[in-house]
Amino acid sequence: MKTIPLLLVLGFALSLCNLTNKLKEGGSAGGSKSSPAATGSGDVETPTPTAAQIAALAGGKEVTWDKQGMSWTLPPSWKETTNETKNFGYSSPGNGAHLIVSISPMDESFPTDASINAFYDGEKTRAKNGEVDELKWLEIDGLKGVQFRESNPEHADDSRRLQWLAYRKFAGQVQMINVMLASSGQEFPKNQDAMYGVLYSTKVTH
Repeated sequence: MKTIPLLLVLGFALSLCNLTNKLKEGGSAGGSKSSPAATGSGDVETPTPTAAQIAALAGGKEVTWDKQGMSWTLPPSWKETTNETKNFGYSSPGNGAHLIVSISPMDESFPTDASINAFYDGEKTRAKNGEVDELKWLEIDGLKGVQFRESNPEHADDSRRLQWLAYRKFAGQVQMINVMLASSGQEFPKNQDAMYGVLYSTKVTH
């Protein structure tokens, strides 16, 4: 289980490589149906936690990432694992659930609209291939991004991710925000309500 965070980071690095290729190929035209600019307000959801997701955070604690102006409500047993300028993390002891957040500064001229479209299109392709079983535009704390959930992995010990990607301007930077909740495939069902609750509790300065 200790290898899960490393595998998640490697997986995210590969997804960034795919994004770069998509942007170079111009494969994310702003007029496509998956474009944020082309979606109506009805196509963008806001968090609506279920009773089970709310209950999973009962007695929880608010944790803040002061370096990046972000915060979450976590179950009381979760412990901090990382608190750096660009990386932040908490884990559930014995449960195998992880919150892993990363910030990627971009050049001021970085095409954020094209990039977020490319992320959505890439996950839509993965959904068609059976690798993703949930995909939506999700606005959290007033910031619109792409949320997806990976399908159950073939091997029970492999990681399964619930993830939200968005862009913001903060501290004079254009930044990509990557909020990831994950556990092994076999542990995912029992952790799912807590992980959705944590994701939906995200507060972000922008």
